[in-house]
Amino acid sequence: MSNEVESYKLGNIKVVITETDDPNRLHVDCNDGTYHSDFKVRVYEYENYKRHMNQKITTAYRSQYETESD
Repeated sequence: MSNEVESYKLGNIKVVITETDDPNRLHVDCNDGTYHSDFKVRVYEYENYKRHMNQKITTAYRSQYETESD
């Protein structure tokens, strides 16, 4: 199993960052109980652009709810 690097909440979204087989990449797993998303980021991006990544996650989940309401 991959080692957890960090886990935290973005509102209702639980974000878990884990290591991958590639030492230059991390796995990001997002789940709010309704929607699940996962993707990989480079370690450099995670360390230097974490705030931007979190904004994109929040925006993507918000748009899921807006699309569902239409």
